[in-house]
Amino acid sequence: MRFRLTDDQHALRNGVRGVLARRFGGEALRAALEGAGEGAATGAPPLDREVWRTLGDLGFFALRVPEADGGVGLGLPEAALAFEEAGRALLPGPLVATHLAAGAVPGAATGETVVAAVDGELVEWLAQADVVRGDTTGAVPLRSLDPLTPLHRLPARRSAPDPVAVLLTAAEQLGTAGRVCELAAQHARAREQFGRPIGAFQAVAHLCAGILVRTETARAAVYAAAVTADPADIAAARLLADEAAVRGARDCLQVHGGMGFTWESEVHLHLKRAWVRTQRAGGVTESEELLAAALAPGAA
Repeated sequence: MRFRLTDDQHALRNGVRGVLARRFGGEALRAALEGAGEGAATGAPPLDREVWRTLGDLGFFALRVPEADGGVGLGLPEAALAFEEAGRALLPGPLVATHLAAGAVPGAATGETVVAAVDGELVEWLAQADVVRGDTTGAVPLRSLDPLTPLHRLPARRSAPDPVAVLLTAAEQLGTAGRVCELAAQHARAREQFGRPIGAFQAVAHLCAGILVRTETARAAVYAAAVTADPADIAAARLLADEAAVRGARDCLQVHGGMGFTWESEVHLHLKRAWVRTQRAGGVTESEELLAAALAPGAA
């Protein structure tokens, strides 16, 4: 099943991709990693406020805020497209929390205010945020697998997941799945062994094909859930997108071999970010339970 985007949606996606390529391309990503390394001792890697304000000027955070309130006045499908591009670019920061706060927290819609939020037992970017939504009493720093996602853990679960947060997380996972699919195919065409591109070998070709199939399956589910906004559809999209991102990044690493683990490569960063995202918005288990309940005999 494939969704046909409107001309405006194509323009939105291409616009966000272009801005992120210019403002958070390869050099900016490496600079962010260096900053994260310098801030590791304090648990406070820097957040690029200039990029954040650029996103605000672009309307990234205000996409779903009504035009009458100074927003863009679009809906969940457009937000999903924008967050897919953010996931593809490995853009760091509490994007979902700030987007959900637009219209409620002054400055969030324009990117002037960085908003973090309690998410179950975790808080991302707590130390760097201007505003934190939720009770963070007892939060302690947690060493994050992803160098660009600082974490704090809470002593007990504090909030139920917002379905929109689940969907936007799935959209970011979809972006990662799409990007690692591109990276795997590019490397399979360029890397040669025994005088042939490695993509000519069946084992590598099957890995690339599997990444593509999982990505396109997740894409259909995420786009459909963005249209229906049905909790069961969102849960299914989340499960498929998590699988596409994590398994896709792992298989992409397999295609790249040892070089995929080097700091010159972004492949391992996609895997680490995908793993961290699986813990967001209730995690995989909550989506599985919601979907199972919706599919149970007698469910409304």
